[in-house]
Amino acid sequence: MASVVVFHAAGCHLCERALATVRALREELRFDLREVAIDGDPALEAAYREWIPVVEIDGRRRFTYFVQEDAFRRAVAQAGR
Repeated sequence: MASVVVFHAAGCHLCERALATVRALREELRFDLREVAIDGDPALEAAYREWIPVVEIDGRRRFTYFVQEDAFRRAVAQAGR
């Protein structure tokens, strides 16, 4: 099963949209989801702030700013093999 991590921050409208998309796709696809708020963590802020939202699948950065649903489906299917 694929592992999906979404790095996000409070007040980020792109983050809210990406989280909604990933959560909705979780109902369709089988994957583990971890949501990581970068707020207040200096290391996470430095690594992700200019790119959020960041979606990683099995440790590989796959999406920044926007999540394309069809590409996400393909990435999760590929990771789950």
